[in-house]
Amino acid sequence: MAVMKYKPTTPSRRNMSAPSFDEVTKKTPEKSLIETKKKKAGRNSYGRITVRHHGGRNKIKYRIIDFKRQSVSPATVVGVEYDPNRSAYIALLQNEEGEKSYIIAPVGLTAGMTVYSGESADIKPGNTLPISAIPVGTIIHNIELYPGKGAQLVRSAGAQAQLMAKENGTAQVRLPSGEVRIVRLDCKATIGQVGNVEHDTVKLGKAGKTRHLGIRPTVRGSVMNPCDHPHGGGEGKSPVGHAGPMTPWGKPALGYKTRNKKARTNKFIVKRRNGK
Repeated sequence: MAVMKYKPTTPSRRNMSAPSFDEVTKKTPEKSLIETKKKKAGRNSYGRITVRHHGGRNKIKYRIIDFKRQSVSPATVVGVEYDPNRSAYIALLQNEEGEKSYIIAPVGLTAGMTVYSGESADIKPGNTLPISAIPVGTIIHNIELYPGKGAQLVRSAGAQAQLMAKENGTAQVRLPSGEVRIVRLDCKATIGQVGNVEHDTVKLGKAGKTRHLGIRPTVRGSVMNPCDHPHGGGEGKSPVGHAGPMTPWGKPALGYKTRNKKARTNKFIVKRRNGK
């Protein structure tokens, strides 16, 4: 993927960049695989705002992605599409029975290629196998945590994990964060790195593009009054005034670890992302 840069004809254009969409070969989604997506604007089922600064985005349809890859018949790649619901591109597959499905498009997957799912599949991008059938050292993505539940890990653009070791019915997988985690051998994973690798280098350039994405303006706590935020008040630019940054409700933020120390899944983490 290449990133397009613009001539500085306006202040917003000066630093703006956009994806070239070279990998995208299909412009319109498959109608049988889309669902309407209701705007929630950060509100929960009670109508209360639980995530601030959301709302007012463009209308989008949800693409139904096949994260389970249970079909064992060979499937041909019809085309690669843009998906507004995720940073990665998606690929439309059609198997020998005529059934269509979407998968996350890995690097190197193009229209006309054939992908397989099952223990006997080759070690090629887009093929899905149980981790027991994948050689140690292979780059993988779309990793299951529970057999049959579907892929939960390593699904965003440019992400990749590496299979480090296999022993005693489990495997050690190094995730993009650097964390090494234990995964069962009967869980599935897909070969290759997730496509759209240069997604993180794109600069939106202007506020309007963030509004299209459903992101509303965010006001810094330091410019508020003390009655509105713990960081507020003072003359001019003032320090936080606390031991560390806080949320508007006085809870620790920015670096405060929220993971439960007694979490049931702690036993599956061999090495933390911070090296401890």
